[in-house]
Amino acid sequence: MPAQDKPYRVYRGGRAKGRVPLTRNVSPGSAQRPGAPAGPAAPGRRRWGRWVAVGLLVLLVLLIAWSVTGYLAVSSGVSEANDRVPAGVRRQLAKKDGLLVSTPTTILVLGTDGGSQKGRAGANRADSIMLIRTDPGKKRLAFLSIPRDLQVEIPEVGVDKINAANQIGGPALALRTVRELTGLDVNHVVFVDFDRFRELIDAVGGIDVVVPRKIQSDRFDCPYKTAKRCSEWPGWRFAKGKQHMDGHRALVYSRIRHNQLDPADNDFTRSRRQQDVVEATLDKVTSPGTSLKLPFVGDQLAAPLATDLGAWQLMQLGWVYFRADKGKALHCRLGGDPATVGGESVILGSEDNVSTVAMFTGRSAPLAPPRGLPYAPGCTVGDRGR
Repeated sequence: MPAQDKPYRVYRGGRAKGRVPLTRNVSPGSAQRPGAPAGPAAPGRRRWGRWVAVGLLVLLVLLIAWSVTGYLAVSSGVSEANDRVPAGVRRQLAKKDGLLVSTPTTILVLGTDGGSQKGRAGANRADSIMLIRTDPGKKRLAFLSIPRDLQVEIPEVGVDKINAANQIGGPALALRTVRELTGLDVNHVVFVDFDRFRELIDAVGGIDVVVPRKIQSDRFDCPYKTAKRCSEWPGWRFAKGKQHMDGHRALVYSRIRHNQLDPADNDFTRSRRQQDVVEATLDKVTSPGTSLKLPFVGDQLAAPLATDLGAWQLMQLGWVYFRADKGKALHCRLGGDPATVGGESVILGSEDNVSTVAMFTGRSAPLAPPRGLPYAPGCTVGDRGR
């Protein structure tokens, strides 16, 4: 056939003969023509997406396993703490319907000075007496300290310092005395063995406490073994400002009654220090860092405690505390006039203690203790810079 009669045309692109291809080769990186059908996904992209999904699933499983392990560790320690609460205490507690994350709750925290410290053999007086009230609806916490030297009527015993109630009749009598003094129902209790409280603080890595003014204590709880060394020792010292404290140092700070650098310090400023230590400990226990360590330290957190609260209830309280506005926290104290009765220093209760309890429960506006009256009752608002 002559060349001019060929039924096809030779194209400059190089194709000379054969059928026209149904698809075109697209060079890597070139843009796809608009409207053209999409090709199948690249195998590498499918594998990458599959590995992401597997990784997320593994992370979720690990998170669940970690949470369950942490809860079981806490539950184990709390179960033993529940067994340490006397039956006589449980019978006096006021039960409430509803979850702790939504219902106002009043908790008695009572710390005992124990008998393992030097010079305290057989001692079982209450070294710290405090009521804590949660109000989840208002995101508010309230703390009410009761001076251990406050003279009260101990049921079936007579007039004595309130800290003697625990020595005479144990936690059940101490709870009953607090209830009759304040007129408040107590829903739960937490009894703290101060000799072991340091273990809890050490287990969470120590706490941060804001020290409002410099302190140099007297020579109580001397850390040295010889009398000569203790006689030369100036006492415990704390600088002003934010301090990181281990369990031993935090316990010493909460026990200081006399500040040689400020004669105005007394048992009432001591009670505020105790509130600060309790709050700082709660801050650390409810922190994300402690949550990550729960499988390892969960059982240790309840070691120094005796409480009727279960593990799930404690976690609810932790959530309530975590959500609370610390800047609106109420710090209250009962008080009165200092006196000497039978050779002992006591505090004779003030009539204003009734109104202070009303402030603590939110029935009236908070009023700070009057200036110049170091033993007067009242309430202040705020977290003092923490």
